[in-house]
Amino acid sequence: MSVGFRLNAAVLLVLVSLVFPPFCVGIRSIPTIGDGLGSGFDRFSEAPDYRNGRGCPVSADKRVLGLKSSCDPSLVHVAMTLDSEYLRGSIAAVHSVLKHASCPENVFFHFISAEFDPASPRVLTQLVRSTFPSLNFKVYIFREDTVINLISSSIREALENPLNYARNYLGDILDICVDRVIYLDSDLVLADDIHKLWNITLTGSKIIGAPEYCHANFTTYFTDTFWSDPVLSRVFGSRKPCYFNTGVMVMDLLKWREGNYRKRIENWMEIQRRKRIYDLGSLPPFLLVFGGNVESIDHRWNQHGLGGDNVKGSCRSLHPGPVSLLHWSGKGKPWVRLDARKPCQVDYLWEPYDLYKHSNRVKTQHQSSMAYSPSTLVGYSTYL
Repeated sequence: MSVGFRLNAAVLLVLVSLVFPPFCVGIRSIPTIGDGLGSGFDRFSEAPDYRNGRGCPVSADKRVLGLKSSCDPSLVHVAMTLDSEYLRGSIAAVHSVLKHASCPENVFFHFISAEFDPASPRVLTQLVRSTFPSLNFKVYIFREDTVINLISSSIREALENPLNYARNYLGDILDICVDRVIYLDSDLVLADDIHKLWNITLTGSKIIGAPEYCHANFTTYFTDTFWSDPVLSRVFGSRKPCYFNTGVMVMDLLKWREGNYRKRIENWMEIQRRKRIYDLGSLPPFLLVFGGNVESIDHRWNQHGLGGDNVKGSCRSLHPGPVSLLHWSGKGKPWVRLDARKPCQVDYLWEPYDLYKHSNRVKTQHQSSMAYSPSTLVGYSTYL
């Protein structure tokens, strides 16, 4: 290899490191000829083409091929992870958002995909485009080595997936013009207009908004080592923290970046590696940083826990009251239980958004067995 070639390669490497942040690189969503998705990844039906209703914001900011720029001020920004294991859940979640959105053409999805996913981020990009041809979106490649050395063991192996921690880096990953985003997990569906969630005000110095659950025993989310250390436990000394689920969050990325909240979360993860102050994956660092300083959102926006606990994944029922978002947090996932013909009753509420092509599964006659009144759920009366 010549000296000149090595020098040019070195210069190229430096330029790449300057252009792309260390956390990710982005793949623009562009149509491709042929799917090239490989076995098992071409089995999604194309979603209906959802269009804006009257009164939706109109922007002249269009890119080639009719796709909007992520800097368009009329957009609602949604961030989700995208990987081969939870792909079916992600597709259903996107479908539910578009179906119930009053202005679906004004929703922009930011998908975070792992660098070494078996399907590859580029293949996943092609799949999203083939399933949602008119969707405004961008796929970002998340570099797992960004966080791998900060992750400690959890009570369930799935919680140790580096992609679970991608939400910590949204301020660095997304385009700098995106100053607000809704983060959604891949195991949920919406039954209401996402614009309502987007329009929630974060008051004062609040960085994130989420439904809070102050009746939960907050002490159980941390170990005796944490509570017995007067220095560590003092973090809650001036706050009254409540549990909140990080699978649904409205985030002010402008304040997030200004306050370097990514680093604050990483600091707690470093302490966890040394002292074992919690057992539950990516949630506790958020509780440590934001607990007691969260904009409380109505519980209807995260009916969580439908996947059961983190060990057995047993069936659970809906809580009383109206529901705008159903979340299968916990071990049990609706697509797994439906395919195994061992579904929980709530799994049938996820099924209408499933775009996976079923060739082997015979659908169960479940309509008459549903125990939920149409007035209980927003947007589900069509299926009940």
